[in-house]
Amino acid sequence: MTHCILIGAPVDEGQRRPGCLMGPAAYRVAGLAGTLTALGHQVEDRGDVAPLPPGTETCANPAVHHLPEVIAWTRALAQATEDAMATGMPIIMGGDHALAMGTLTGVARHAARANRPLFVIWLDAHSDFHTVETTTSGNLHGTPMAYAHGLPGFDPFPPFPTPIPGENICMFGIRSVDPAELAAMQPTEITVNDMRVLDEHGITAPLRAFLDRVRAAGGLLHVSLDVDFLDPSIAPAVGTTVPGGATFREAHLVMELLHESGLVTSLDLVELNPFLDERGRTAKLMVDLVGSLMGRKVFDRPTRSFG
Repeated sequence: MTHCILIGAPVDEGQRRPGCLMGPAAYRVAGLAGTLTALGHQVEDRGDVAPLPPGTETCANPAVHHLPEVIAWTRALAQATEDAMATGMPIIMGGDHALAMGTLTGVARHAARANRPLFVIWLDAHSDFHTVETTTSGNLHGTPMAYAHGLPGFDPFPPFPTPIPGENICMFGIRSVDPAELAAMQPTEITVNDMRVLDEHGITAPLRAFLDRVRAAGGLLHVSLDVDFLDPSIAPAVGTTVPGGATFREAHLVMELLHESGLVTSLDLVELNPFLDERGRTAKLMVDLVGSLMGRKVFDRPTRSFG
C-alpha cells in the first residue's frame, strides 16, 4: 500500500492557451482518488496549492510572459512537493508543465536530504529543454527539464538545488524538439527515446534499460506524464498536440512496467486542458493510466464508456 498524496497545481501561466487551471478539478471529477483507493492505496488530497502573490522579476528576453507568476508557482510547489515526499508519494495534478520546475525542485531537495540520486522519466512529445534566454515562444512550460539539469540562463529563478545529471534523465516519446533545444541537449548524457527509437525497438527494452540504472543506483524516480505523450486521437485535451504519440496499449504498457519496477516515488500529471476535452475522455484516460502505474493489471480493467 502506498500513501498517495494528491496535490492540485492549477498552473495556467506557462503557456498561452487558457484551461489547464481546470486540470486538478477534472482529475477529481474523473475519479482519481477512488481509483487509487480501489487499488488498496491510502489517499490524502491536500487540495490545490496557492502561491504567494507574484513579485516584480524581469528578464532580458522580451518574449517571456508571466515570469513572476511562474516563479511564485515554482516556490510554492517546491515546498508542497518536498513536504509530501517526507510522508508519501506526491501525485501533482496539473496544470501546465511549468509546474515541474517546482515539483522537481521539491523532489530534488528531498533526494539530497536522503542522500539518494534523483532520476526522471519525461513522458512528453517535447524535450522542454529551452531556457528563459532561449525560448522564442516565451512559454515557460517549455523550460523545466533544462532548469532541473542546471543549464545557465534561468535568472531570476532560484537556482535549482542539485542539478540532475544527464545520465539520470530519460526522455520517452519525444517527437518535437526545437533547434536550440537540440543544441543544448547534444553535449549531455540524457537518454532520448524518441518515437523512432520506440518504433524500432519497442517500449519494453529501452524503458527497462533505464529502470535498471535507477535500481542499481538506489535512486528515487520522478515520473512526469504530459498529456501530449499520448497520441491526440486518444487524448485530445491538450493545447500542444503532436501526431504520432503513444497509443492506448503503449501507454498502459509503460505504466505497468513502471509499476512492476517498484521505483516510482513521485508523479506529475500535466497539460490536461479540460476545455479542449471530449466529454472527459482525456481525463478518464489519464486516471486509467495512473491506475496502471499504481498496480491495475490489464485483465483487471473494466469495460469503459465515454457516453
